[in-house]
Amino acid sequence: MGIHFNVWVVLLSFALVATAAYSALNLNAQVSGSNGKVRRIWLISGAFVLGSGIWVLHYVGIMASYLPFEVNYYPGRSILSLLVGVLFCYLAFHITSDTRLGVWRLIVGGILLGSGISAMHYIGLFSLRIGAKVYYDVWTQGAAVALVVVSAYLGLLMFYKFKACAGRMDYQDSLTELPNRHGLEHYFKNEFFGSRSGAVFFVDLDRFKSINDTLGHDIGDMLLQEVAVRLIRSVRDKGKVFRLGGDEFLIALPDCTLENAQLEAERIMHELKRFYRIQGNELYVTASIGISMTPLHGTDRSTLMKAADTALYTSKDSGKNKFSVFDQEANRHQLRRMSLEKDLRKALARSEFMVVYQPKWDSYMNVTVGLEALLRWRHPEHGIISPAEFIPIAEETGLIVPITYWMLHDVCCQNKFWHKEEIANVPVSINMSARMFEDGSLYDVVAEALTCSELEPHFLELEITESIAMHNMKETVAQLSRLRMLGVRVSLDDFGTGFSSLGNLDEIPVNTLKIDQVFIRNSKMHSKKAIISNIIAIATHLNMEVVAEGVETPEQIELLKSLGCRVMQGYYYGRPMPVHELGEWFIANTAAS
Repeated sequence: MGIHFNVWVVLLSFALVATAAYSALNLNAQVSGSNGKVRRIWLISGAFVLGSGIWVLHYVGIMASYLPFEVNYYPGRSILSLLVGVLFCYLAFHITSDTRLGVWRLIVGGILLGSGISAMHYIGLFSLRIGAKVYYDVWTQGAAVALVVVSAYLGLLMFYKFKACAGRMDYQDSLTELPNRHGLEHYFKNEFFGSRSGAVFFVDLDRFKSINDTLGHDIGDMLLQEVAVRLIRSVRDKGKVFRLGGDEFLIALPDCTLENAQLEAERIMHELKRFYRIQGNELYVTASIGISMTPLHGTDRSTLMKAADTALYTSKDSGKNKFSVFDQEANRHQLRRMSLEKDLRKALARSEFMVVYQPKWDSYMNVTVGLEALLRWRHPEHGIISPAEFIPIAEETGLIVPITYWMLHDVCCQNKFWHKEEIANVPVSINMSARMFEDGSLYDVVAEALTCSELEPHFLELEITESIAMHNMKETVAQLSRLRMLGVRVSLDDFGTGFSSLGNLDEIPVNTLKIDQVFIRNSKMHSKKAIISNIIAIATHLNMEVVAEGVETPEQIELLKSLGCRVMQGYYYGRPMPVHELGEWFIANTAAS
């Protein structure tokens, strides 16, 4: 008498148990990230899904068979087989879900799971109520149980191997094989906060972008791999190294004092600045490091990372290739800077900028011969923000370009208005940023402002610094030459404080040299007096005008006049004034002269 099966029902039973196994193992994967009551809920859920799936496989398999006799079940025994299956699945998951998973735990888990499947199977058979007697071959059944146990072990082994591999992909950076941000979160959650004090380093490579842009990303990637090796070698077993992304790394030293952290930072910087030989290229990079300490600067990961990041900015701002420890004052400065940057992006649209004007005075004729336009920011909360504070932010973010566009139009229109009203008839100078020369559109911008305002070009003067003149000198000179041909005047600001060569001065198309106020302030010193005299002599020989900045005393005026400088600018003659005050100042000084 043979037994036949419905193939489609058999396949259905396989599909059901496969779905149950997949769901159960997915539920079990949640266990590693939980503990306590939540952990038990995940374990029970996974055990119930897998146990019931195997139980369904057993009974659907029986349904798939065509038996020559009637089959009924004992309900109590059937339910008992289900509970036994769920219990053994729970025990197997509980044993193998421990973070210290080893071979023995997997073996025990495999035995429990295999035994549970076998026990459920035989209890299920015992629940059958049939009109025939069933005989079992002990050796065959024993081999079947052994096969089930081995299969269960191999199944668990494959699952946890795959889980470990996926975990490495989630928690490990593929390029350097260092732990990534996910690994960082896991480390801080489980390992870092155990000692009395600890240090967090933010490490950022200096000049990495230029290497990437010049030699290509492949060389850059190999450089990052070598940096990772050196960091691991430097830290050894004292802590852990993570890659945050790009050229940023984080080092966690869980048992470290501030003094030791500073020594460690010096050692790391020394190790990283040694040359790298990559595919025949000899590369040199340095690193800037920001340090935060626990519990001094914070007792959680987010606070410590934010503090270390702030300290890193301090290192970058102070010249790079340095380390800085988090400082609350520096943090306040950084927060204010971030706040100003955010507000600066809206300031132009909100009409928060204003222009003030400082007169340039001819000391021989006692008349105003020019004005310098200076930008001011009226912040709705902080009041007047110093240009020394917001101009560097505008330069860095590129916002200086639209701000300068606006200022050019405003100044040209204002100067044209003074001409029409016969209030003043002098050129006005505006400071130019290096950013304005980058895309070659400065000529068009200036020409547009002059056209819109109908101001004659010789009533506009652009002030540039020596550093702007010397940066990409050929292109800068070409743009300035076009502006000079248009009729716009050009002056070289802060002369004597930059790094230009006197040999190039005659190549730069400028009308005026402005002597920096640092020389005027210390003009009693013989050396400063000699420098002032030489600047005036150079300008005279090159047919350039001279303006002395920062004039505040009669003694300075007499000295400058004796050296041949006639045009001066400073608080002695007038502070920077808004438009409404400047009109009154013009009237008063015209009457006085």
